Formats: sequence, C-alpha cells, structure tokens
Amino acid sequence: MKVGNMTIPFSRYGSYLVISPIYTRGSDQNALYIRHIRGGDEKESALFKMEMVRDHQVIDYEVEWAPHLLKLVPMDGSSDSIECCFSSDKTIRIRGKALGLKLTAITGAYDYALPFPDQSWEKNSFVQQRRFRMIPLEGTMKVDAPFEVDKSKHITVCCEPDSSSQIFDIAISEYQLVFEKENSLEMSFTENVEQVADEFKQWQEKTLKVPTSFHKGHDMASYITWSCVVKPEGLLTRPAMYMSKNWMTNIWSWDHCFNAMALFEQLPDLAWDQYCIFFDQQDESGALPDFLNDQWALWNCCKPPIHGWTLRWMMARSPFIDNEKLQEVYEPLSRWTNWWFSYRDDDQDGIAQYNHGNDSGWDNSTVFSKGIPVETPDLSAFLIVQMDVLAMIAERLDKADEALEWKKRADETFLKMIDHFWTKKGFRACHSYSHKPIEEKSLLLYIPLILGERLTDQQRKILLEGLQQFQTEFGFATESVDSPYYREDGYWRGPIWAPSTMLLIDGLQSCGENELARKTAEKFCIMANQSGMAENFNAITGKGLRDPAFTWTSSVFLIAGNIINEAANRSVSR
Repeated sequence: MKVGNMTIPFSRYGSYLVISPIYTRGSDQNALYIRHIRGGDEKESALFKMEMVRDHQVIDYEVEWAPHLLKLVPMDGSSDSIECCFSSDKTIRIRGKALGLKLTAITGAYDYALPFPDQSWEKNSFVQQRRFRMIPLEGTMKVDAPFEVDKSKHITVCCEPDSSSQIFDIAISEYQLVFEKENSLEMSFTENVEQVADEFKQWQEKTLKVPTSFHKGHDMASYITWSCVVKPEGLLTRPAMYMSKNWMTNIWSWDHCFNAMALFEQLPDLAWDQYCIFFDQQDESGALPDFLNDQWALWNCCKPPIHGWTLRWMMARSPFIDNEKLQEVYEPLSRWTNWWFSYRDDDQDGIAQYNHGNDSGWDNSTVFSKGIPVETPDLSAFLIVQMDVLAMIAERLDKADEALEWKKRADETFLKMIDHFWTKKGFRACHSYSHKPIEEKSLLLYIPLILGERLTDQQRKILLEGLQQFQTEFGFATESVDSPYYREDGYWRGPIWAPSTMLLIDGLQSCGENELARKTAEKFCIMANQSGMAENFNAITGKGLRDPAFTWTSSVFLIAGNIINEAANRSVSR
C-alpha cells in the first residue's frame, strides 16, 4: 500500500477524529487508521484499521488527498474507489464504489460492540472514554463482535456495496453518552463534501497572503492550521489549535503564541482565544502549564514567557486589542511575570533561571549540557519585553504608579542582564549561584536581539556578526554547524525551527535590519514550501524532520510569507 506519503492527517476544523497512518515506533505506517485524539499524545488514539476489500480479499490501495475528501484507490488499475469525508466535526462518512471495506477495531479492556434495532452498532471504548456509532446508510454492514466474559473478543466491521447501485455508505459518529443522529446524514455524501470544501475555502481566504510562488506551502499551511483546531471541551475553554493531529496532539504554552500571531489579522477573535487559553488554566502561583489538552495539563515544566513579546507584536498590527481585552490579560500577565522572579530565581540575584531545557522550549540545547539550573539571556530578554508591555498596558488602564514600577523593573533587569551575560563577543549563559560561564554555540544566545533599541549600536553589531556562524542556505541553525555538538537531526542542536526563526525575524526588524529579516523569512518559506510544514528541518539540506504537519511551522510560514509580500508592496509603491 502507498499511504506512507500521507504525512498530513485528514481531519477538519473542530474535530477530535482523524484518518491517518500511525507514525510511532513499531506501528504499521503503511495502513490507515481512524483515530480519536482526546486525552493528548499519551493515550492510544487508534480506533479502527482500514482495509480495502474486493471479492472478500484484502487488496492494496494508494491515497489521494484533498482538504475536503480522502480517496482510497485500488492499485489494480480500476476506477473504483473508497471515499471519506467529515459530515460534521463528530462524524466521518465513508462511501465505496464496487469495493468493500473492512474495519478492525483496536480494543482495550472492557471494550464491546452491540447492535441496535435500526441496524446500527455501538462500539464502547473504555480507553477513549467515548462511544462510536456505526451507521449503515447504503449497502450492507456486518459486525463480528463475540462477547466473552467482560468484553468483545474482537470487533470487525465489513461493509459491502449494494448489489444494484454497487455503493456502500456508512457513517461513524462519536459521542460520550447519548447518540443523536445528525441532520448532516440526511444530506448526500456529495453535499457533505461540498459543504466542507466551502468551509475550508472560507478559511483559506482569511489566511495571510504569501507570494504566489509559495502557493503549495500556502495550501498546506492553510489546511494544517484549519484542520488542527479542536472545539472547546474540558480544560480547553476555547477553540484550540493543536500542534498537530499526527502525534503532538496538545497545545504547548509558547506554541500557541505563534498560532495566535498568524490568525490575528483576519481572524482576531480566534487569535485572541489562542493567546488567552493558557491564562484560563493559570495556577494561583502565576505559573502556566507546559501543555494542555481537553483532559489534562502537565505542570512538571513550563515554557518561556514570550507572551508579552507576542502581545507587543499583535498590538503593533491592529487596534483590535482594546482596553477591555488589556484588562482581561493584565493581571494574568503580571502574575506570570512575577512567577519567574518569585519561583525561578533561587540565588535571588534578580536574574531568572531555567531549571530544565524544556522550560526554555529548547529542550536539549547545548546551553543545558553542563548542568542546571541555568541563567540565560533569552529569558531575561523575554521578561524585560514583558515588563515593558505591562508598563504600556498599565498606562493605558490609568494605573500610573504600576506603569512606573514595571518600567523601573524592566530597566533594572536590563542592567543586571548586561552585567550577567554580556562579553566582548556577545551574550553567554551561566550557571545559577556560581555564575560559571557557559559559552556554547547555541542560537539561543542571540534571541536578545528582540530587545532592539535597548541594545547599543556596538552590541547589535557584535550580535549580528556572531549570528552569521549559524547561517545556512535555509536559515539559522539552532547550533552552529561548526560546533562539535551539531547534529543534523539533533532537535535543538542543529535543525532550523519555526519559533527561533520568527523570534530572530522580529529581532532583526527591531534592530533595523529589515533586509536581513526579509531574507531570513524568504529562506524559511522556500524551505517549508519545498519540504512541508515539518516540526523542524535539517539546516544543511532543508529536509523536514520529525512530525511532518506542525501548526507553528505553518503559522510562521504564513507570517514570513506575508512579510515578503509587504516588502514587495512597499518596493512597488516607491
């Protein structure tokens, strides 16, 4: 079967259902599965393995994919096919012509299936904590689910076409307790497909515009961002754009910021939901969880405080964030800022620390290779920007004394940052307490470019010169290619990432280096347009690495492409 080239999961806006291969170690990546992704990436997601049947024999097929329709085509050269679409965010509809379909359930403890008088069947999945109703609409559906002791021994569903029309048509709908048949199933399969196509078209029309040479990437990025949104449920108090529907099926507390930025111009309400969703789960101490899904949050680590930087970026681009919205985020952002100084400054020197690489977002960066906790200049830069933004918000909300206090704290932290980290060659990191220098060749040490005019001309010059050691044909590697620790697929020890690229694009713009920022954006777009919206990229070849369908990569691609467009428009207007 040729499904290995299907790197982008088939889903739709709002849905927790997915059709895709399973890209985990030991899994059969040449098979398609119907999956359910509530509960995040630690839970088994597979519901049914899908197999094509002709004359009672399983046959091979290949996949043709579009945002609104997934087609399984037999490899025997016939024009027959099995087609899949989403009739709603809760229901997958599958139609076959002159072919059969076999669904083999992935079962766990106590899972069972039972029939209903209308010929439908219910699969009750204890692992998924959901029920799944299988509804025959045309043709025949036969279910084999022998019950033994306390569960069905196995569950297989065989769909065969009607003898006259040569069509089978079934729906699989998910629910928690009570099944209610949807009106969408009164529509034809073709009408369901057309409805989804129209919804995606409306979304794509509201995505940021990029140069026409990047239309392939624009199609991918538009679809990935659209299809990775899940509806509010449980801990997800707002619509949430997951990082992926492959296996990174959560939202992380810095990833969501880049997705908010890409949505902000055309879909500001949804962007605001992405920005605020972690504040809805903020701990009373001020901390934000590392990640969220509908069922649980992880508190073992956190992510860097880029939320002030994100807010600054969005406010510079639209008046949408009015005083009412600033009032909504002022206290949560204040508590998040204070948390770092209260609970991540163990030596009480006024410089916050990371207790683990995961806290920085740069999980295995060489900055953390010689022990923890570590004080780094990027963290101080984020907090300085955040306090500057809080000062601006306080002033707009007529909190004059608080505005002065935030400004004072930002200035004081900047002076301490320079004293701690600045050398004749640029910034370094250091161990907390001992302040023993850490002088690795990590791109993380150049993120303070986001401070812009706070840096002197000489400091900006030194940083810009040092930045060149990370430059490749496709952008800035996260570890210098000359470093003995550089690895082509080393996660944060070499590959190019969307967030580091976006932070540096903004940092370069803040330092007046607009042409270098534009070139950096262009390199990233060329790479992603060619290699897909991967989690990260080989810095030398530009090949996509790890999860092949990531939303923050898609969002940064859209932002970067829009920067190129805006630069071209300014050039024409001159």
